[in-house]
Amino acid sequence: MSDAVITIENLSKRYLLGHRSGGRGHNTLRDVITRGARNFARKAVDVFQGRQVVQGDEVEEFWALKNVSFAIQQGEVLGIIGRNGAGKSTLLKILSRVTEPTEGRVLVRGRVSSLLEVGTGFHPELTGRENIFLNGAILGMRQREIHKKFDEIVSFAGVERFIDTPVKRYSSGMYVRLAFAVAAHLEPEILIIDEVLAVGDAEFQKKCLGKIDEVSRRDGRTVLFVSHNLGAITSLCPNVIWLEHGSICEQGPTRPIIDRYLAHKISKDTIVLLTQFSRPPDWDDRLRLETLEWISGLPLRHGESVRARIRFRTRVPLAQVSIGIGFSTFDGRRLLTYETDFQDGLRPSINRPGVHSVDVTIDSLPLPPDLYDLDLGSKSGDSHQLDYLPSAIGLEIIPGLNTPGYIVNKDAGVRLASEWKWDLECETTSTFAPLSSLTVADCSTGRRASRDT
Repeated sequence: MSDAVITIENLSKRYLLGHRSGGRGHNTLRDVITRGARNFARKAVDVFQGRQVVQGDEVEEFWALKNVSFAIQQGEVLGIIGRNGAGKSTLLKILSRVTEPTEGRVLVRGRVSSLLEVGTGFHPELTGRENIFLNGAILGMRQREIHKKFDEIVSFAGVERFIDTPVKRYSSGMYVRLAFAVAAHLEPEILIIDEVLAVGDAEFQKKCLGKIDEVSRRDGRTVLFVSHNLGAITSLCPNVIWLEHGSICEQGPTRPIIDRYLAHKISKDTIVLLTQFSRPPDWDDRLRLETLEWISGLPLRHGESVRARIRFRTRVPLAQVSIGIGFSTFDGRRLLTYETDFQDGLRPSINRPGVHSVDVTIDSLPLPPDLYDLDLGSKSGDSHQLDYLPSAIGLEIIPGLNTPGYIVNKDAGVRLASEWKWDLECETTSTFAPLSSLTVADCSTGRRASRDT
C-alpha cells in the first residue's frame, strides 16, 4: 500500500432524483399551489444547507457507489468493467475531482489527466492551440514544456489544418482525437480514460490503445481504463475491477474475471425488468423502458423465429416515437439492429401517459450461435433520445434444428438470403491454357469424355 498512487476507502456517492407527479388523476388549482409552495420551501432549505437542489415533486435516493475500497500501484494499468449504471463513470468523476463523494476517502498522489466525455477540459471558444496550452497549465506544466510536446500532440491528433480554429466548430471525432492527444502527451502521472474513445474511428482507437500501452510500460504511468470493449481491456489491463450496482463484485486478474462477468451477463429470464438499470442523474424520464418479454421463449435459436414484447411507460404525450433493439458483440461491435420505423417509417404519437407495448417478430434469426449483448433504445423523431440501455442484457444464441455444422463452428458470420442465377452453358472459347489429360463434359451429348492434348 505504500507505493499506491490512488487509495480509495469506503467510497460512496448518493444522488437525489426528482420525479414529477403530473398525470396521476385530476389536479385542482389548490393542489398545484400547495405542491408549488412545498417544493419551493424544500429547495430553499436545500440551498441554505448546501445540499443538492432537486427538481420535481417526489424525491428518490439513488446510490451510484456504495462502500468501494481499493488501491492502485504506481505504473499499474487497471481496467474497470460493469454494466451500464454500475457506477464506473461516477467513480472516475470522483477521482478526477469533477464531483465530490458523499462518504468515504480518496487519496491521489500525482497529476491527473482525465478523458471522461467529449470536450472534457476544453473551452469551446478557444482554438485547439489555446486549449493545448490551457490544459498544460492546468496540469502545472511550464510553457516551455508544452512547446516541446506541441508538434507531437497535433500530429497524433491529425488536426493540423484546424489547430487555430475554435474547438466548438470541431466534429466529435476531432474533439476526441485532440483531447486524447493532450491527455496522453502532457505527461500526467495518472491517466483516466472513460468509454469516450468509442467516438473515434477504428484506426484512431487502435492508435490510442497503442499509446496507452506505451505510456504505461515505457513511462511507468498509472492508467485507469473503462471500456465495454473487453478485447481492449484484456490486452491492456493485467487486473480489473468488476462493478455491479455501485459495489465491487470482484477484483483481480483480468481473464478469469471477464469470463465470470460474461457468464453473469447471460439472461435466463423470459421477462427482463428494465427498470432495474439505472439512468444518468440528468436523464429526462418522459419515456421509460420497463420490461422485455421473450414471447417465443429462451434460449434464442439460430435460423428460427423470435418474438419479443417491449413494455414502456410514458409520463407525458410524445410525438413520433420509435423503439429499437440491437445485437452487439461483448467487445462493443454492433452486428444487427431492428427498429420499429425502419421498413415503413411509422412513428406513432402517444397521446396519453401510461403503459404501452410494442411487439417485434424476427422470422429467422441470422446471428450464428454465440454470446451477445442486447441494446435497447427509444427516440422521438430522427435523433432525440428518450431512453437508451446499451449492453443491458446478455444473451446466448444456440444452434437451431437446421443449423449447419460450419455455422456451429463460428466461422460463417451472418448469413442472409440472396438471389443467385446459375449459367451452366459451356463456353465456346476459353482464355485458359489447355491442360494435359483434361477430363471435360461433352456439352453436345451430356457425356463425360477424356481428351489428351
